[in-house]
Amino acid sequence: MACHSKGSSQFVGFRSTEMQISGISMKVYLCGMKKVVLKRKISNRVINGHPWIFSNEIDMAEESLAAGDIASVFTHDDKFIGKGYVNPESRIPIRLLTRNKAEEIDAAFFLRKIKEAWEYRQRIGYVENCRLIFGEADGLPQLIIDKFNDYFVIQTLALGIDRWKPEIVNALNTVFHPKGIYERNDVPIRELEGMQQQKGFLSQPFDTRIPITENGLKFIVDVDKGQKTGYFLDQRDNRRAIQHIVKGADVLGAFCYTGTFEIHAAHYGAKHVLGLDISASAVEQARENAALNNLENISFQAINAFDALKQWSKEGKQWDVVMLDPPSFTKTRENIQKAISGYKEINLRGMKLVKPGGFLVTSSCTNLVQPELFHEIIEMAAKDARRTLRQVVFQAQSADHPILRGLENTNYLKFLIVQVL
Repeated sequence: MACHSKGSSQFVGFRSTEMQISGISMKVYLCGMKKVVLKRKISNRVINGHPWIFSNEIDMAEESLAAGDIASVFTHDDKFIGKGYVNPESRIPIRLLTRNKAEEIDAAFFLRKIKEAWEYRQRIGYVENCRLIFGEADGLPQLIIDKFNDYFVIQTLALGIDRWKPEIVNALNTVFHPKGIYERNDVPIRELEGMQQQKGFLSQPFDTRIPITENGLKFIVDVDKGQKTGYFLDQRDNRRAIQHIVKGADVLGAFCYTGTFEIHAAHYGAKHVLGLDISASAVEQARENAALNNLENISFQAINAFDALKQWSKEGKQWDVVMLDPPSFTKTRENIQKAISGYKEINLRGMKLVKPGGFLVTSSCTNLVQPELFHEIIEMAAKDARRTLRQVVFQAQSADHPILRGLENTNYLKFLIVQVL
């Protein structure tokens, strides 16, 4: 680094001051370009490609750095690591966008990244409806873009990526010429980045209830009022995986949301399907989706699924197939034990509701519960339920949500089908 004295751990010729990054005070130095220098001892994950840099890994940063700026990041001995956006208020003050020193972060950069992501989805067969950008897995940390036919839903979950929202919208317009773009930034995580929650049109207004087709079935996606971006695209392939085990079966689906798993089961030949969800509006949407597909072997109840599983297992009720697709149980490591207990409880109840020889279909979207831990939880539940399990299928999210090894948050969905003996 040009402003660094060789062999010295201190900068020379700089004006220094104190800077607070995520509550940690460190010296900052003024130089000719925006730089961040890391400590001598940093995690290998940074060197090996992980895009997150935590505050306790930062040694020195420029005085002029402000939230949303792009900074070049160097090791303590002046080796270039990458360029990324900065937010001193965030628990992750730097997220890297590129490891290429010559690559500029500008409008052309975002256009190029969106084109590359679209080419990948096309090659693996995810075209009509897909997750176009999956954050870190597509080299754009904290950016989510879902594609529903000719409509797009965007989430910019960090201040650094939010600053580039106009360029991202322009890139979508250039590549796709979409009928509409909607922003779903009504999520609490934005407040941790010093931003407000908000949602609304990033294009001319359009009907936010969008019809889509998945696995030959019709669904309505409400991008304004639905959860997340309006629909859970990550379970697309997993919904197809139940087609053989549900034929002729009585099926119970808990935490059904808008009924996608349940409607697939009814379509694949179930005798009858009952879906449960605590949200009356979700159940209303599930019934509409069932009607769109002319299905009569299906019904839904607006009921607390946790309570129903517990009560019905006590009553000895049983089904041929029980499907569990609960929401995430925790976003923080502090609550991981509660999440483990919660997953064990619902799977224990679910197993008791399965007839001998029937099937349990179960999922977890909590990224802090990694696959090995998820299997351990299922084994604990089986032991307490005094049931033996035979694995049929174990999968992650669909491939338009790519997994990068070493990035735990990209490997978040666990989907398991077991025969319950």
